[in-house]
Amino acid sequence: MFFKRFYDTDLAQASYMVGCQKTGECLVIDPIRDTRPYLNEAAAQKLNITHVTETHIHADYLSGSRELAAQTGARLLLSDEGDADWKYDHWEHSDAEKLHHGDTFKVGNIKVEVKHTPGHTPEHLSFLVTDTPRGDQPVMYFTGDFVFVGDLGRPDLLDEAAGGVDTRFVGATQMFASLRDHFLTVPDFVQVWPAHGSGSACGKALGAVPSTTVGYERALAWWVPFVEKGDEQGFTAELLSGQPDAPLYYGRMKQQNKQGPALLGDVVPLKELPVSDVLGKLQGGARLLDTRQKEVHQAAAPVGSVNIPAGNTFETWSGWLLTPEKELVLLSPAQDAETLRRRLWMVGLDHVSGFIQTADHLPTEETRPFPAHELPQHQGALILDVRKKTEYDEGHLPGARQLHAGRLPWKLNELPRDQEIVVHCQGGARSAAAASLLRAEGFNVTELAGGYEAWEKAGQPQPATS
Repeated sequence: MFFKRFYDTDLAQASYMVGCQKTGECLVIDPIRDTRPYLNEAAAQKLNITHVTETHIHADYLSGSRELAAQTGARLLLSDEGDADWKYDHWEHSDAEKLHHGDTFKVGNIKVEVKHTPGHTPEHLSFLVTDTPRGDQPVMYFTGDFVFVGDLGRPDLLDEAAGGVDTRFVGATQMFASLRDHFLTVPDFVQVWPAHGSGSACGKALGAVPSTTVGYERALAWWVPFVEKGDEQGFTAELLSGQPDAPLYYGRMKQQNKQGPALLGDVVPLKELPVSDVLGKLQGGARLLDTRQKEVHQAAAPVGSVNIPAGNTFETWSGWLLTPEKELVLLSPAQDAETLRRRLWMVGLDHVSGFIQTADHLPTEETRPFPAHELPQHQGALILDVRKKTEYDEGHLPGARQLHAGRLPWKLNELPRDQEIVVHCQGGARSAAAASLLRAEGFNVTELAGGYEAWEKAGQPQPATS
């Protein structure tokens, strides 16, 4: 049996390839839309991608299952469990086969058992894999967003980001039953490979190591005592407490993944654009995505641009602050532009029309943040805290309003346009990106240099009120 884990560190997302080396067939679980890593690995291992599946309708990234199946001719197998509101709409495309609890399918000599494990989402599946030439005992359990290393998938995302009402309580009840009736019935030696690692917003305390075992979780996981005692009420209270803010782009991802993401097909290389074309596009409503470091951007920010540095959080923050309706032009070195474009596919931002390498000849403005000791000079300003609610609850500036950066594009009409807005986060990185969006949308924005940490170190100068 061949096995490989693929991992996107930005969204803390894992996908997997499981293959039968004897027959040359392989399965890919939870792929992303950039199919090159899977195609390259399959070719290197002399395998054919014959099956593609996913554990559930994802919220944090746009699935590549349909894309990979279309490119390879593989069978696309998707859950037909759950309630009517959250079933896939792929069936109308006639490109997917329905999976139900108890189904099995073979990938060469590899046996895959389908387990319906609702809780994180109503349709969620897990896959129990047996390497039949070695024996009849399962070896791997691909748990998606059901069981993580040291934690569980959150059951509140339909409420937080997709317009659900109190679905979190139903989800918690389902999660409790899935753990009791499915996970804890699996042998202790079985390896557990989840769809996310530390840093994902799909849970609140995910472990940093890539995998665990059923036995290790049975021995040490926080939830086991609740399940063993049958304490569903205590379990629900603990599971729902302290969950981080869900970025609102998750709702868009859920809908697009439910309906079936648009196929990318043959991709034309991204072109470098002359300044005149860029200026024309910006005047026509396109958005310049400045991928330089925030200090470079702030020294001479292109007017109307959004600054999301090309680093470890590029995909996450792009999902937070950008919407797919706007055409995007990248401000990026040529050698990075194509990679960044493909990273934007992760969050469904496909409308990138080209790139430019320099801000020369574009209108710019200085947007440097002010030091914390000057805060009292900003009389009457709205102090906007773009950290998570859990961070805000641990301590915040007097009178500050909390609004997670991942919710800004959907809350612009709730912010004043006739008042200065002082934006801050914990250390200044998230607020720089958030402030650039607000500035591009025409708000009167300033930034608190160094964020909440700098304010504390400066002796907590008090913002003046009007």
